[in-house]
Amino acid sequence: MSWMAWILLGLVSGTLARMALPGRGERGLISTTLIGIAGSYVGTWIVSHWMHGSVKVSFLDLTTWVSAIGGAVVLLFAYGVLYRIVRR
Repeated sequence: MSWMAWILLGLVSGTLARMALPGRGERGLISTTLIGIAGSYVGTWIVSHWMHGSVKVSFLDLTTWVSAIGGAVVLLFAYGVLYRIVRR
């Protein structure tokens, strides 16, 4: 996948993850995209290495999208927890 596809996948998966985990976090478009890109990478890596799934890392592959959104949800949750800890 090209770097533009990873950015678009990150933007969409980060936005969908943020919709799944709403909150008062001060995250803008850039941080949502970065969390989505990192979540895409982590999610596809976990599925392909730990779950022995077949991730083609193709932009239109359903497994890529599900693992990207799942990874973004996990990272967004971790970000929210760390944000609350640091903010205290």
